[in-house]
Amino acid sequence: MQESSLAVVPSSLTARRTVAVVLGAALVAVAAQISIPLPGTPVPMTLQPLAVLLVGGALGPALGASSMILYLALGAAGLPVFTPYGVPGLARLLGPTGGYLLAYPVAAFAVGKLAGDGRRLGALALAGFVGLVLVYLGGVAQLLILTGSASLALRVGTLPFVVGDLSKLAIAVLILKPIVSPLRARL
Repeated sequence: MQESSLAVVPSSLTARRTVAVVLGAALVAVAAQISIPLPGTPVPMTLQPLAVLLVGGALGPALGASSMILYLALGAAGLPVFTPYGVPGLARLLGPTGGYLLAYPVAAFAVGKLAGDGRRLGALALAGFVGLVLVYLGGVAQLLILTGSASLALRVGTLPFVVGDLSKLAIAVLILKPIVSPLRARL
């Protein structure tokens, strides 16, 4: 009897983890649809940074990064998971928003790692801040490659988003604080 019950646990755990990864990718896809084009920048304002912080913090480093890799794969394959503005599919990853998108797995991993057990507000805030910085670094790097100008890349890829993204960071911390520990215990 003991053996059969042990055999059920891994498949149940695997199923929970798979569902968590898929739901994380879906959350970011939905957040991408809430998109506002801004004048003077090819990068729209979206809820994706908030979703990436939530996925990384809630799922932890490995599952959070896996979820973002799944998201990117779905988008690269042409599914409508990226923002409704811009070119579809793999070409999106090569365009002005590609650097942000490609930074999502790294950011989710870092947030998941730094968030720890989610009990300390300071650790959650630091984790989210590092995640945002990583997303910005990816985005600005891609814009630098495309424009050839660091000042232009910073001006169109960072400045219009700082206040909004700091607000998203605060929201993420408030959401993650009560859910990280119990959720990760199940994954």
